[in-house]
Amino acid sequence: MHDHKITTDFTIFENIDELSSTQKKLLLKAIEIRDHAYAPYSRFSVGAAVLMENGEIFTGNNQENAAYPSGICAERVAIWTAMASLPQGRIKKIFISARSDKTVVDQPVAPCGACRQAIAEYETRQKENIEIFFTGEKGKIVKSNSIKDLLPWMFDNSMLS
Repeated sequence: MHDHKITTDFTIFENIDELSSTQKKLLLKAIEIRDHAYAPYSRFSVGAAVLMENGEIFTGNNQENAAYPSGICAERVAIWTAMASLPQGRIKKIFISARSDKTVVDQPVAPCGACRQAIAEYETRQKENIEIFFTGEKGKIVKSNSIKDLLPWMFDNSMLS
């Protein structure tokens, strides 16, 4: 037996002013689409913007349903829209922003487990890291260089051979 330590690296931006112009544009797209989410049950809205290798941007927001498991997260809406439009495309960056009608979300909100797995699928497929930026409605913005930082023991297609 031996112990094994896993470490991850993240970049923390104190606010939007520390982002590059491209990064700001993507975050603002995520915020804009977040504010059109359909979240009548949780009152928790999430928006995502996906930047593709060719420069195209695809957005998505969470869509809830009275039958709770039937809803879908913003990240998967944006990713699957992008990949449906550009099946051979490569995802470069994902920006995520969340807010609540119940309280101020001033902490970064990372992707849920299902969304992490969806991101892992495409990062594995394209054999190239996807940068993931996430934030609340205000405050710090966290940047992960790869889904592996958020999901270090991820399940991928290599397990199925």
